[in-house]
Amino acid sequence: MPASPPTPPDAPRPQPAVSLRVERVHSLFDPPATNPRDDWPAWRRNVNNVIFRADTKLGSVFDWVLLVLIAASVGVVLLESVAPIRAEWGDTLRVVEWSLTAVFTLEYVLRLATSARALGYATSFFGVVDLLSVLPTWLSLFVAGTHVLAVVRVLRMLRIFRLMQLSQFVGEAEALAAALAASASRIIVFMGAVLTIVVIMGSVMYLVEGAEAGFDSIPRAIYWAIVTLTTVGYGDIAPKTAIGQGLAAAVMVLGYAIIAVPTGIVSVEIARESGVFDTTPPAPAEGSTPRAAPAVAPPASPAPPPSDAPCAGCGARTHQADARFCRVCGAPLSASE
Repeated sequence: MPASPPTPPDAPRPQPAVSLRVERVHSLFDPPATNPRDDWPAWRRNVNNVIFRADTKLGSVFDWVLLVLIAASVGVVLLESVAPIRAEWGDTLRVVEWSLTAVFTLEYVLRLATSARALGYATSFFGVVDLLSVLPTWLSLFVAGTHVLAVVRVLRMLRIFRLMQLSQFVGEAEALAAALAASASRIIVFMGAVLTIVVIMGSVMYLVEGAEAGFDSIPRAIYWAIVTLTTVGYGDIAPKTAIGQGLAAAVMVLGYAIIAVPTGIVSVEIARESGVFDTTPPAPAEGSTPRAAPAVAPPASPAPPPSDAPCAGCGARTHQADARFCRVCGAPLSASE
């Protein structure tokens, strides 16, 4: 095969095609301003390296132990809500819950104390989650029953993405969040239309069915419209008249159509985030001959200016310079015109 001609040294080298999909690690999983400074005491730097870094041996062990404790604390809250278990093991479960809350509280204080910017960590996603994970148990001292809200600790399990270095999943989560944010205005308009439909249908069903069929108020009829439109159908309220049943059938069919709307909106934004709609042709591979651009016809020359010589037959003026007959009467024009 003949060798390809050498590329001149000053010629621009073609760039390889680059995928439009860029994996980005969201700051959600990497709280800001957590790196230690050189002027810190040794204990503060060491604690920072353990509780904020998962790429060290001690930091990895700390995070794994923390995840186990978080899972155990959520399990304790769930078990305590079961009446037979609470009756037999309630005291033990409460001791375990308070012990775990004390550990999480100490961890939160250490994170604030060893962060380069305590406010930056406290206002980050995980900073807020860490605070919310300990507040319910402490609030239960003043408001009974609020300790069950400690299940918010399950959000702390998201650290497993950083711990297991699953950056590709983080990129996918960021793409989904960007798609939802880009679709926010259209989803809000869609929700406004849905709310309008359920209010109207609820009011009509209240008028048609009345209290005898369970539609004793417009809010209760709106509740029925929401349940029916979302194709849930609890069955606690049902229309009895033929007109009401016909309206109910229309709402049910409309519900299936409405389900597809937000799905399509978000799907389009996800495709746009993924670069599916990009029509930029890829750059030619190195050493290949670039495809010649298609020939473009030159622009047409402008029309000659009109002539001001009058027609011998009708006296009309403003004929084109290359005209052979009058535009008004059709008489032939003399060469002098």
